[in-house]
Amino acid sequence: MARVLIVGAGLTGSLSASLLRRELSNKLQIVVWDKARGAGGRMSTSRSPHDSNCMADLGAQYITVTPYYAEKHQSFYEELLSHGILKPLLSPVEGMVQKEKGICNYVAPQGTSSIVKHYLADSDVFYNHHVTHINLKEGKLEVCSVSTPSEMFDAVVLTMPVPQILQLQGHIETLISESQRQQLEAASYSSRFALALFYEAGTQIGVPWAMKYIADNPCIRFISIDNKKRSLESPEVGPSIVVHTTVQFGVENMHKDKEEVELLILDQLQQVLPGLPKSISTKCHKWRYSQVIKSVLNCPGQMTLNGQPLLVCGGDGFTHSNFDGCTESALTILDVFKCHF
Repeated sequence: MARVLIVGAGLTGSLSASLLRRELSNKLQIVVWDKARGAGGRMSTSRSPHDSNCMADLGAQYITVTPYYAEKHQSFYEELLSHGILKPLLSPVEGMVQKEKGICNYVAPQGTSSIVKHYLADSDVFYNHHVTHINLKEGKLEVCSVSTPSEMFDAVVLTMPVPQILQLQGHIETLISESQRQQLEAASYSSRFALALFYEAGTQIGVPWAMKYIADNPCIRFISIDNKKRSLESPEVGPSIVVHTTVQFGVENMHKDKEEVELLILDQLQQVLPGLPKSISTKCHKWRYSQVIKSVLNCPGQMTLNGQPLLVCGGDGFTHSNFDGCTESALTILDVFKCHF
């Protein structure tokens, strides 16, 4: 059995783990590492420290599916819908622009991280594993992390944002060819902040919408009343609000501490929603690599850095930043493994 490490417990990493396990379970032993404390990546869901039933999606807010991908990835959507991981988005959204006809939107009743957790259900996942070095050693790949001993693998899949792949040290620096490095360095991402506000049960947020795109504020681009978005309003569970900043605000403030930025966002939020009740807790998150602006050219879905032992990188940086982009990447990674094992 070949031992395979997937670095990153986000959507591409979890989908890759699931597909490899389903298709090549007799040949591969899958291990997943992530530097964070839990699964999700940019599909992370935060919970109120006062009530775990009060949730807020800090990253992706809902899943948008075009007719093309609804057909191409039909089996993936049917699986998630049948398990109750996704359900149709029925709540009102102000300012949403549908770019083509026949688009469907879905929400995750238990938070978008539940999608990732569904695909990781049968995997060996280890958190707080921050990979720093990858080396060739005795025909295998030695992977080193910050606070744990190095381990040996027969194949490694890197699914973190492209700039973080380029920050890895060790033999991987020479395994990446000059032309590949130029391709990787050309990829770019937007940056933004997300702020979650959690409220006591019984608090009323007096707006007619569940989500709203803000067009005329220099700081705030999007607001979600998260429990209302999921159609899960309850007198026993407090509401939560998620605010996403504009990309420009993210660029201008990325160097600042989250605590400082949170105050700036709260000030603007009071202007957008005057009279907003006081929250009982908040969580501010800095998305340095929020969404792909420019993907890696001429590498649809993945880039193979080494053939034997196999070292592959993938993720939305090789496609586009949504569910279907990550699915496309995971499927191409599966194809690579089918050729090698």
